[in-house]
Amino acid sequence: MREINASIPFDKRMWRQDIAGSKAHVAMLGKTGILSAEDAATIDAGLDAVAADYEAHGVTEDLALEDIHMQTEARLADKIGSVAGRLHTARSRNDQVATDFRLWVRDATDQTLEALAALQDALLVRAEEHADAVMPGFTHLQSAQPVTLGHHLMAYFEMIARDIARFRDARARLNLCPLGSAALAGTGFPIDRQMTAQALGFDEPTRNSLDGVSDRDFALDFLTSATQCALHLSRLAEEFVIWASQPFGFVALSDQWSTGSSIMPQKRNPDAAELVRGHSGRIMGCMTALMVTMKGLPLAYSKDMQDDKPPVFEAADLLALSIAAMTGMVESATFRTDRMLALAESGHATATDLADWLVREAGVPFREAHHITGRAVALADARSAKLSDLSIDDLKAIDTRIEPGIYDVLTVTASVASRMSFGGTAPARVREAIAAARAREIEA
Repeated sequence: MREINASIPFDKRMWRQDIAGSKAHVAMLGKTGILSAEDAATIDAGLDAVAADYEAHGVTEDLALEDIHMQTEARLADKIGSVAGRLHTARSRNDQVATDFRLWVRDATDQTLEALAALQDALLVRAEEHADAVMPGFTHLQSAQPVTLGHHLMAYFEMIARDIARFRDARARLNLCPLGSAALAGTGFPIDRQMTAQALGFDEPTRNSLDGVSDRDFALDFLTSATQCALHLSRLAEEFVIWASQPFGFVALSDQWSTGSSIMPQKRNPDAAELVRGHSGRIMGCMTALMVTMKGLPLAYSKDMQDDKPPVFEAADLLALSIAAMTGMVESATFRTDRMLALAESGHATATDLADWLVREAGVPFREAHHITGRAVALADARSAKLSDLSIDDLKAIDTRIEPGIYDVLTVTASVASRMSFGGTAPARVREAIAAARAREIEA
């Protein structure tokens, strides 16, 4: 029973939040006269001493003391004697753990937001560096239309921007203080919940004591945000894995973010990217684990909820590692833009430009233009040539409405330059997007 009941092996990492919550609580007890000023001061000083011990030596995993809350109270009693027992006046472990956990998730959210901002900065720097670099754009992993590397990287900037918005929204929702809800019904002591909420940086107290102790939406919000973010990181990691392969050869990963083979000396394996890809599955599993734990629990607190912390802790650790790894890979990767350009020029990536030219300049309905272009592609394939290598006579033999002006759009450089619609891949638009992104960062 001691072993299954104890949570100290994992909830010890909340010791800073537990100390902070206890200090805010005892300050309120002293201010309201529930405790004497002398007792409140003694307890506060004792909590500082316990925190110093934790900082210096860590938290002892004493299963008999069950969790970080009882551990801290026992250590406090060692420091100041029986007056330590007054700390738990007008408080339950139910509202204590709910408060500590919210504080921990809020800290983890802030750290995640800081890390995601660094990843965005890395993407902006590399996107600006390669705003003109032409590469193949893919659908179904088939060459589709040429884009720029800068445009491609800015797509991930936008994904991360949505992740940041989700974490910010989640943080705003969690920032209510459960402390003072007590076990489930509130307390008969004349406590000041506004005071403790303000001291701990919350916007206000939770509005219902039952919900205050039993709500774990804030943890689920963190996990769903983490899962979505991990999906985006996994997609970027997969691109790096593909691009680093010899058939693609789009990127050379730095030695810092790749590994060698135990038997094949020529190998440079994208292990960090593959682990980011793998971590995303584990983070999704963490989200599912907590959702299943919470799905059938009645109000208010059940011991099942002790299992809320391990999946959140695991997901936060994995996400932090994944963001750091992807930031490092983006910053240090060598993009082989010559190889990208060469492959962009193969595969007839400007076929759509030929069809669009027929629509725009010759008034051909798009479906007919599509068929005409298909015949031009077939001819180029038969000759192992690019579309731009076909002579005007070759093209006129396919359709007499084709004029020499077609060559203005058949190169990949001309193709990307023409994509000037808002959000398009034209280098000018990419630079505008980068400037706008930097302006949004300053405003935020």
